[in-house]
Amino acid sequence: MDNLVRIAKAVKSDGTDGGLVISFLSMNAEDLEISEPVFVYFDGLPVPFFIEDISPRGNTKAVVHLTDVRSFDDAEELVGRDIFVNDLQDGDENDYPDDLLGWTIFTSEGKSLGQVSDYLDIPGNPCIEVSKDGKSPVILPLHEDFVLEVDPETRTVIMELPEGLVP
Repeated sequence: MDNLVRIAKAVKSDGTDGGLVISFLSMNAEDLEISEPVFVYFDGLPVPFFIEDISPRGNTKAVVHLTDVRSFDDAEELVGRDIFVNDLQDGDENDYPDDLLGWTIFTSEGKSLGQVSDYLDIPGNPCIEVSKDGKSPVILPLHEDFVLEVDPETRTVIMELPEGLVP
């Protein structure tokens, strides 16, 4: 991911419920788009986390709770690490959903689910509307845990969806 920008550093854990104090480098807590993931590098790879809640502490710090960080020990694993965001947040964010319009969505088994006909910007749960063969559209969560592969050349996305979400 070449378009990641470092915005903060995890300074210390806060409490026993996975809270984390972060110190912003070049922005304020109010400027952070919490519907978009933040990334922390582990073993050289960016790992996405969503911010469940954020409480500003002064001008340059905040206490955050991230998805899947539920304990003191979980938070301690992040202490000292830099926090990144996708650079698309800083101006091109509204281009990303439009770019997906018309893309074809496939399951991991190769079944075509149809083409993306709309992007639904639901806070904390972005979704895509997928239409196929004139049938009623299906709404699917656009979550990084479900996206296996994205191919801009063929305009396809391969997703592994939980049972019950595949039409």
